[in-house]
Amino acid sequence: MTSGLWELVLKGVWVTIQLLVCSALLAAAVSFVVGVARTHRLWIVRFLAGFYTEVFRGTSALVMIFWVFFVLPPAFGWQLVPLWAGTLALGLTYGAYGSEIVRGALTAVDPAQQEGGIALSFTPWQRMRLILLPQAVPEMIPPFSNLLIELLKGTALVSVMGMGDLAFSGNLVRLALQESAEIYTYVLLLYFVLAFLLTRVMRSLEKKLKAGVGKAPADKTRAAEPVVVEAVR
Repeated sequence: MTSGLWELVLKGVWVTIQLLVCSALLAAAVSFVVGVARTHRLWIVRFLAGFYTEVFRGTSALVMIFWVFFVLPPAFGWQLVPLWAGTLALGLTYGAYGSEIVRGALTAVDPAQQEGGIALSFTPWQRMRLILLPQAVPEMIPPFSNLLIELLKGTALVSVMGMGDLAFSGNLVRLALQESAEIYTYVLLLYFVLAFLLTRVMRSLEKKLKAGVGKAPADKTRAAEPVVVEAVR
């Protein structure tokens, strides 16, 4: 490929990274808000959170992108740029999957921990912030890592809006060179490199969060030497 075509592909990589970061931040926020809401003591809050989860898990991400980009503008009289339309559609869709990860991790915490917080007269927010989340968040990292990789691959769907992401740029280069095998091999390798880097970052984060969790504090006192008492004859 010429330098100009490589520049086009690299611009597509940059657009993909932008979309990934923005949609991942939105998905993370949605995951924690909806996931925590699904463990709320009020049934109406649990119902609304569950309804949202079922709707967005049960609909296609591609159709959601179409809906956000093509249906919302005529209905509300405003137009979203492709980056924000893709961010909204992907963030809300993958946030629904992430909310189940959060809910599962919170409910997996030992109930005795929750009862201990109640015994200490902690408020629900204090129990969540000081007891549940510190134990649940490290367990969320592996499934969140998988979800982030899926989100990276899902960013290719925005090419249907004409957004110049990696998939769209690769297709333009393919049309210019009429070389499908070579171009799509390069695109696959670039997605793999991005996914590999994300996996390394998430594993480092997991190790950092799990450092010291569940370990007993080191005993710095010297063990007392055994005392031998002789029997008195």
